[in-house]
Amino acid sequence: MSAKKNNHTLLKVTMAAAGIGAAAAYGAARAAGRNEKNSVPAGENKTTKDNEVYFVGGGLGSLAGAAYLVRDAGFDGKRIHILEGMPVLGGSNDGSGTPAEGFVCRGGRMLNEETYENFWELFSSIPSLDWEGHSVTEEILNFDHLHPTHAQARLVDGDANILDVHSMGFNHADRMALGKLLATPEEKLDDMTIEEWFKDTPHFFETNFWYMWQTTFAFQTWSSLFEFRRYMNRMIFEFSRIETLEGVTRTPYNQYESVILPIQKWLEARGVDFSIRAAVTDIDFKEGEGITATAIHLERNEEEEVIRLKEGDLCIMTNGCMTDNAALGDMDTPAVFRPEKPMSGELWKKVSAKKPGLGNPAPFFEKPEETNWESFTVTMKGSRLLKKIEKFSGNIPGSGALMTFKDSSWRMSIVVAAQPHFKAQEEDETIFWGYGLYTRNVGDYIKKPMRECTGREMLTELLHHLHFEDEMEEIMESVVNVIPCMMPYIDSQFQPRKMSDRPAVVPEGSTNFAMISQFVEIPEDMVFTEEYSVRAARIAVYSLLGITNKRICPVTPYNKDPRILGQALKTSYR
Repeated sequence: MSAKKNNHTLLKVTMAAAGIGAAAAYGAARAAGRNEKNSVPAGENKTTKDNEVYFVGGGLGSLAGAAYLVRDAGFDGKRIHILEGMPVLGGSNDGSGTPAEGFVCRGGRMLNEETYENFWELFSSIPSLDWEGHSVTEEILNFDHLHPTHAQARLVDGDANILDVHSMGFNHADRMALGKLLATPEEKLDDMTIEEWFKDTPHFFETNFWYMWQTTFAFQTWSSLFEFRRYMNRMIFEFSRIETLEGVTRTPYNQYESVILPIQKWLEARGVDFSIRAAVTDIDFKEGEGITATAIHLERNEEEEVIRLKEGDLCIMTNGCMTDNAALGDMDTPAVFRPEKPMSGELWKKVSAKKPGLGNPAPFFEKPEETNWESFTVTMKGSRLLKKIEKFSGNIPGSGALMTFKDSSWRMSIVVAAQPHFKAQEEDETIFWGYGLYTRNVGDYIKKPMRECTGREMLTELLHHLHFEDEMEEIMESVVNVIPCMMPYIDSQFQPRKMSDRPAVVPEGSTNFAMISQFVEIPEDMVFTEEYSVRAARIAVYSLLGITNKRICPVTPYNKDPRILGQALKTSYR
């Protein structure tokens, strides 16, 4: 048998080891409708009329947790308290601005219809603010189905040529390394990076697949091999269509207005207590064995407060936020890179030192040079630039998802959403956003590191990559603002780590304490997603309260579906 045929056969065997042979298990899991790793331990329902629940952090996880308390545990909203140090709820799900000053999307949180099981289930209970009689889930999926994604300019080269990305670009060594990774148990991957795994086939990082997969999910070569492997398994459904991004599910507006505001309004109507500008600085625990939170320390209105927890009260903490220390610039001002003392990271550091089993924040919050990237949001009068991008790409706004300039020294990408993307946008205003992964690199046209550039300079760099120089002056005259956003820890959840560095949602020995964020450990699921926050919140609430009459939606095992794996294998040879 030739070496080429040998490789082809071995890859098939490897893919089978990764899951093809598990068709029976796949069918059983689907039929049973549950996943043992995400099931709730049997126990007595601990809900009483006297429990108070305190959420530390006001992101999606805390809002979801509060909704589960009301909906599934029968809590009076007045006994639920959300403590947020920032002046607005929503965490990393953001969207803000005005027509006069411009709008800001720090980033776009991609949704996915096939894999966001708990997210869709929860938001099927939350009414839409704009579509009477329908849920947020119905609203988002209806909008997405009416505005399907099919990118026709996924990768663009340095000469502004749209590349044919039908082929993933793999050679046999690339395929073999990828197949072997999927078949390797996670316990053998502690602290490993993607780069280390593919060191013997550096060609992997020059493939169409890598450019597309990297920029869709914001991986770096030095990112955790754990997370890359989990994404490959969890999103194997998307592998065969990554070149068109058909699996991207978009919200009608930015995530703050389409996701956060509806659930916030629903909770407010039920009396949930929101305390913004209330920064939690420490949490006390009962001495001795076990983990029992006894007090929450916070600063509010420049005064220190202590909340004493009585028996039966719960404390659910966001142990890390990827948008900590985010800073904005404007048209003529760079966004400052200021990574010192991230609020949620510092709190996690204090808490983790008090009890074993509360994780280790060091891998995630001590290397900001590895975890940062920068976005920019462009607000314009009229649609001159968007029309040119549409003509260039072949995609109307909202249908193209991510366009990546693969030869850009910043590894720059842009997203043009369906318009309007903000409810406050005026009729003659358009917006789009973009980001760069390599902020220390000097631009190809603007000879400065991205992190030192103003919004004007970032847009100028982009227009050169599009080769729109002939209309540069006219385009610039229509700009309202370009707002850069530097995020020192936006990729922190992807950092190389040991399995033990991320705590369980409910740590072993806990009686009333849980952690929810992108930095907890949920077997099989993938971080940097809305689903991860919602799933963590559901696990925390059901586990702490012993709720057993409701089930947590399992991770759908697409990586064990022979049909999907067959499509992935075929795609790897395109």
